[in-house]
Amino acid sequence: MSIKHWPEAERPREKLLAQGAQHLSDAELLAIFLRTGVRGRTAVDLARDLLNQFGSLRNLLTANQKDFCAHVGLGTAKFALLQAVLEMAKRHHWQQLDRGVALTDPSSAQAFIASKLRDQPHEVFACLFLDNRHRVICFEEMFRGSINGASVYPREVLQQCLKHNAAAIIFAHNHPSGVSEPSNADRDITQKLTKTLDLVDIRVLDHIIVGDCECYSFAEQGIL
Repeated sequence: MSIKHWPEAERPREKLLAQGAQHLSDAELLAIFLRTGVRGRTAVDLARDLLNQFGSLRNLLTANQKDFCAHVGLGTAKFALLQAVLEMAKRHHWQQLDRGVALTDPSSAQAFIASKLRDQPHEVFACLFLDNRHRVICFEEMFRGSINGASVYPREVLQQCLKHNAAAIIFAHNHPSGVSEPSNADRDITQKLTKTLDLVDIRVLDHIIVGDCECYSFAEQGIL
């Protein structure tokens, strides 16, 4: 049976408009993106098939063009549309933290940082530089590779702070393993960076570790 013959309250698009996107399942959201199904399969059926094949919504959203387009119901046009949607989401998070905007909501910073780092295939250490009113100056990826004393250089972080005339900073890095819990190396480099920046009165507000499904905040855990 076609979706248009379903009861209105069960149709994904109508359900979204009536209840909000947060009330839809992954398959229902994906069905709206797909718009149409294939012969003998509704868009919702196709969405469920795709989620089973990819293993998760995240795996589908981060698939490369070749893997994405190899599945029934997907193609170059849908891949391009998906990339545009994902980029708009990233820019939406950034505009919430646009230059000159005061950082008053920690969750906005976490959402933006997660959108930047979550799907990186390797570890990336980044900094969000802030002025003395905690207004955003800029976000920069600083180092790549394993996060330890040999790969993150406090002197370079300090140089960038002075270059941007930053009065405060938020550190961030991702764990490609998906586990956001900090390692001993994460704790050690955070302490080392904090001590270095404290010498020039630059305040470390947080260190956010991005995992698969959640972020770990040093500040929220009372470590800083």
